[in-house]
Amino acid sequence: MPNLKAIRDRIQSVKNTQKITEAMRLVAAAKVRRAQEQVIATRPFADRLAEVLYNLQNRLQFEDVSLPLLSQRPVRTVGLLVVSGDRGLCGGYNGNVIKRAEIRARELEAEGIAYQYILIGRKAVQHFERRNAPILDKYTNLEQIPKSEEAAEIADVLLSAFLSETVDRVELIYTKFVSLISSRPVIQTLLPLTTQGLEVMDDEIFRLTTRGGEFQVTREKVAAKPIQPFPKDTIFEQDPAQILDALLPLYLNNQLLRALQESAASELAARMTAMSNASDNASDLASNLTLSYNKARQAAITQELLEVVAGANAL
Repeated sequence: MPNLKAIRDRIQSVKNTQKITEAMRLVAAAKVRRAQEQVIATRPFADRLAEVLYNLQNRLQFEDVSLPLLSQRPVRTVGLLVVSGDRGLCGGYNGNVIKRAEIRARELEAEGIAYQYILIGRKAVQHFERRNAPILDKYTNLEQIPKSEEAAEIADVLLSAFLSETVDRVELIYTKFVSLISSRPVIQTLLPLTTQGLEVMDDEIFRLTTRGGEFQVTREKVAAKPIQPFPKDTIFEQDPAQILDALLPLYLNNQLLRALQESAASELAARMTAMSNASDNASDLASNLTLSYNKARQAAITQELLEVVAGANAL
């Protein structure tokens, strides 16, 4: 006969676990909203910066302009900037981006190109350190909601490595946020910048909402604002090429910050989904255990009644 006390203890343990997973789901949901607000807050600066770069691009047409961040040179070493998380309990988020980075590394090896990792997140650092992979730099314990200061610090390291020719190209591997149940690792070339990457493009903003007590994400297409061209008689106090040279690092910082925001949203959404599934599984397990407990208790009562009846008949 099953031990009733053991079943009761297990039911209580499962319910306690369910409370924890549900709390973690709600915390992740609140942080997704904060990430959403941050994306919206950074849009005005990004739009204005893109507008200025677009106008400078049209004014200069990049003719006879030699800027370090735009220089293309033979690629001997590639810096792979891998963005992962510091924490687990988020499904396949960390494993997917690490796997994509390893695939890209094997592709570079097949082409005879060396590579070095720049790692963001404890999970990626632990994985590649155990495998003695070539690591140029690493960052852990960043804010779960990325800050511009952190993006600027990482961008400075990337710029230093690129300008010193330690690496000839920097590729960013991060997780693009698609929905609460979907995200995908993508690769983006950060350095050198290309003129094609400076156009003003339409964008989209994700919004976390609730409907019927359930979380859901809607994506809103945001059309780029009409570009206001500089007046043709605009006089620059400095050479436009120098202005562009000063603005390109800001553009790089903005690109990196947006990728970190996307990664953070993907991690939090993955954690929400994982914790939601864990809560559902705990609820099902508690229900099954309760049913088993009731059956065992009923069997125990029946056995006791039979013993009482047998004793009465014996008298």
